[in-house]
Amino acid sequence: MLNQLTLKQTLDQLDQKTVSLTDLYVDIKQAILNQDKKLNLYLSLNETVLKNPQKKKQKPLAGAPIAVKDNFCTQDMRTSAASKVLNNFVPSYESTVTKKLQQAGGVIIGKTNMDAWAHGSSTETSDFGRTLNPRNSDYLPGGSSGGSAAVVAADACIAAIGSETAGSIRQPASWCGCVGLKPTYGRVSRFGVIAMASSTDSPGPITKTVEDAAILLNHLAGKDPYDATTSAQPVPDYTQALNQPLKDLKIGVLYLDIEGLEKIKTQFKDQLQVFSDLGAKVEPAQALDPHYAIGVYTVIQRGEVSSNLARFDGIRYGHDRSHFGDEAKRRIMLGTFTLSKGYADQYYNLAQKVRTLFLQNFAKLFTKYDVLVSPTSPGFAKKVGVTQGAVMFGELEDMLLEPSSIAGLPGLSLPCYRNPKTNLYLGMNIVAPMWQEELIIKVADAFEKNTPWNSWRNHHEK
Repeated sequence: MLNQLTLKQTLDQLDQKTVSLTDLYVDIKQAILNQDKKLNLYLSLNETVLKNPQKKKQKPLAGAPIAVKDNFCTQDMRTSAASKVLNNFVPSYESTVTKKLQQAGGVIIGKTNMDAWAHGSSTETSDFGRTLNPRNSDYLPGGSSGGSAAVVAADACIAAIGSETAGSIRQPASWCGCVGLKPTYGRVSRFGVIAMASSTDSPGPITKTVEDAAILLNHLAGKDPYDATTSAQPVPDYTQALNQPLKDLKIGVLYLDIEGLEKIKTQFKDQLQVFSDLGAKVEPAQALDPHYAIGVYTVIQRGEVSSNLARFDGIRYGHDRSHFGDEAKRRIMLGTFTLSKGYADQYYNLAQKVRTLFLQNFAKLFTKYDVLVSPTSPGFAKKVGVTQGAVMFGELEDMLLEPSSIAGLPGLSLPCYRNPKTNLYLGMNIVAPMWQEELIIKVADAFEKNTPWNSWRNHHEK
């Protein structure tokens, strides 16, 4: 089935004319028909393209069908952020990320389900029903980019785009057994992305392999005149970081002694031997306890949410505020409280000071190590319904990712273990200094190619 091809295989086979774009779209459409009703992957589909696939484009992405999280504005295509507030919202302009994708020859096949407004780590807060994990539908796909990770794992697209504030690309990639890359904050434009927490939002690829993530990042990264937080740092060709030796690379291992990781510690530790075998130096590293990041992230993110959601008043666009779901209301109230007069010093400003301590801690660690690795999530995917009444579910599931997110660092999650009983995956998170995406791609690519965990390279049960 052509829908099971990786992005690299798709581009190669289209180039060699061993497959046609029409056949590829027939298989993708069939996969969507087979999976979407059961798993609830897409909120909107690009029916025009599904009915009449375009002729192969000469551009680099050659018409490949790519799914996009539903918080990226797409001109003439509904963008709801999975909230009833924006149920009928069709943007009049294109986000920079989706524009760049299309300019490179990619085709947006549809908009994926997510936690409403990106509030959550389960996709259970979507106003349009939860998404299920394609690896085992009794479990959740993670979030907030749960639809984008699930649609990749279900082979109902060739690759996908997500966005991360603290864990929203890497955690669902981990739970769904695929690759999720969160670039450095400011590496990829946020223009046209419905804002959640403006100081940490980072769009990035969710893909079948590390190579696919490198290919997509080549087309997404770069300075954008419409987003003042993007960087003028030159963008390297990320595919040059593939197939590189790891000899003498210094790898620091974080967080394995944190309470709550006992169940996965052994499986994760066993995987680190691969790096030693490849000539890297691996040792435990001491970092600030990620539990502190939970408080920092909660306060900063809630404050920025209350500010960003203030514009959704039903006057300029969308329905009125009575259409907000419970999670959005909770975050608006908590954010408004922490920013209010007399409390901002107590909460928000203190959180920003502790955030600086995390930045300093990482800077110190990177004088000793080239990259830092840890589990992506404290465990495997959780069962459907687990978020009911668990108001801090997301913050606890993303605890190991929040430190790197609040510090603006690039990170990549890739599969590092599969439980044969449940068919669920564990993810390994690799973090590097700012603007060093090629370093995490190099390390992740070496791990992926020397282990059996990637289901597209090594055909496990899908």
